[in-house]
Amino acid sequence: MEFRTPIKIEKSPFQIQLQSKVLTVGSCFAQVIGQKLEENKIATEVNPFGTLFNPMSIFKLLNPNYQQADERLFVQHQQTWLHYDFHSQFFASQQESLKELLNDSLAKIQIQQYDLLVLTFGTAFVHQLKTTPSYVANCHKMPASLFEKDLLSVKDICKKFAELHKAITELNPSLKIIITVSPVRHTKEGLAENQLSKSILRTACHYLSADYENVAYFPSYEIMIDDLRDYRFYKADMIHPNEVAEQYIFEQFTKTYFSDDLQTFLPKWQQIKRALTHKPFDITSEAHQKFLQNVLKQLEGIENQVDISAEKQQVLAQIVKEVNR
Repeated sequence: MEFRTPIKIEKSPFQIQLQSKVLTVGSCFAQVIGQKLEENKIATEVNPFGTLFNPMSIFKLLNPNYQQADERLFVQHQQTWLHYDFHSQFFASQQESLKELLNDSLAKIQIQQYDLLVLTFGTAFVHQLKTTPSYVANCHKMPASLFEKDLLSVKDICKKFAELHKAITELNPSLKIIITVSPVRHTKEGLAENQLSKSILRTACHYLSADYENVAYFPSYEIMIDDLRDYRFYKADMIHPNEVAEQYIFEQFTKTYFSDDLQTFLPKWQQIKRALTHKPFDITSEAHQKFLQNVLKQLEGIENQVDISAEKQQVLAQIVKEVNR
């Protein structure tokens, strides 16, 4: 008897190699995917603009034509300067300081250097600043009277994506794009409203993946609500997937997009990672020193494949302690 409805996902022709460079942008689930890629030694830039929930804000900041922070969208809140296009992790006590920080962040992201772009859409609900014809990425706890709430249409999303796609593929024709709907529930909008929002995002993703050869859809949302259909896979807030769910979804991601070589590399790296977290009673004991030498040998065996300089230094520091006792 089957008590689950596992989703069968075909192996994608979009293959992530050990040497691939990845950019993840979007909701907090983009952060999760990006961090797990980093943990597995994939060169990844994780949510460089902070958490972005709606597609319009994602497309705006990724567009190479957006090179300078919009002067109209700086806002001061409780003596702190923020910007409506960016997450609140970007702040400064002076407007000019924030402007410099934001422009540096925009300049840092050169789409030409990436092999893969992962976009995670969180909500189709958006807020437009009344004083400008601009959707904001974050309201920064400013009064609701300053904004007009709106619901994006599938047409809105597809039209704006077309502009982004044209701009970035002109710079990087070989770029592959994976889009997904965040499994995080936006319950503050209401449960019915959350489903409405997710359905718009999912429909837009369908058309985008059908219309563009270099765009593929990954069903993280469906895995969460169907395959993992149980509250035990949520954190205590009943909104965010817990660590078990995150890991399970990421495992499906690796099966779908990781190359055979990368799949072979993962178990070796996981074994080394576990060894690096080992905490002995006595660092200088003979047994632990032999253990460290073995870990060092394993690291040296993969240093021609990935950068393990930090891990190698961690092990060498402990070996030195024994030598200089």
